[in-house]
Amino acid sequence: MSDTDGDLPTDHAHTNRSHVGEAIADERSYPGYILIGLGLAALGLALVAAGYGFRGWALIAGAVCVVSFAFGVSAVLMERRRIKRLEGRNLLDQEGH
Repeated sequence: MSDTDGDLPTDHAHTNRSHVGEAIADERSYPGYILIGLGLAALGLALVAAGYGFRGWALIAGAVCVVSFAFGVSAVLMERRRIKRLEGRNLLDQEGH
């Protein structure tokens, strides 16, 4: 977020990185995080189903896992790229550590 947001003040005296807390403050990332969580849950379901020999359920849960991870990570990266583009930076620009 930039300093000109108005609703998200930045404490320059105590903040040495420009995007501290961005994951919590930016609500547009939440669907991506929810999809990643769904992917983790589906991964657990797929492993349990495979362990008990339910091949059909394991395949369904595995497919849901892959799709959820793919869409979740892409949603988070697209939002991160949007924030960087608003600041005039590239997604892979180094900052912080």
